[in-house]
Amino acid sequence: MTAASAITLLRGFRARSEVDRTRVGLCRDLIADIRRLNDQLAANEKHMSQALDEHGTRLREIDGIGTVTAPRLIGRTGRASRFPTAAAYANYNGTAPVQIASADTDRHRLSRYGDRQLNSALYTVAMVQTRMPASAGRAYYDKKIDEGKSPRAATRSLKRHLSDHVWRTILADEKRSHRQREKEPASAA
Repeated sequence: MTAASAITLLRGFRARSEVDRTRVGLCRDLIADIRRLNDQLAANEKHMSQALDEHGTRLREIDGIGTVTAPRLIGRTGRASRFPTAAAYANYNGTAPVQIASADTDRHRLSRYGDRQLNSALYTVAMVQTRMPASAGRAYYDKKIDEGKSPRAATRSLKRHLSDHVWRTILADEKRSHRQREKEPASAA
């Protein structure tokens, strides 16, 4: 329900007692709070979008990564160059599979280690991509299902795949930014 639909609904309500009038007053206060918070969220999203434009990241080109998720990924990752490989980054964010082997079985389970907030952001991206029929993430997920993996295992695989892609993108952004900074003093001289 939106604030506008709540106001419309409230207009059709007839207060018959003092209790009803108090309820209507409280509802109006809550609706005003919701409108104020919606305006604040829109302003925050605009500021984040401007900051991302200034940063020059290409993360938003990846399906499922928007104005809110990109800063989470950048902020929680820090400098991508501190991770020597995509596997090191996956270990850091908790998407690296943990092997559980017993006798003849060789399986992997969810890692409980790593940066949980970064892992959560990658999970959000994975869920968005699996719901987008034309996305590369959905194709990857379907491929893993066709290989016989369970939906949860396919999601874990997709998260790891996305982790590698995000790391490469942030690393490329970092290198591009570094090259631009090196060119600026030369052009100023």
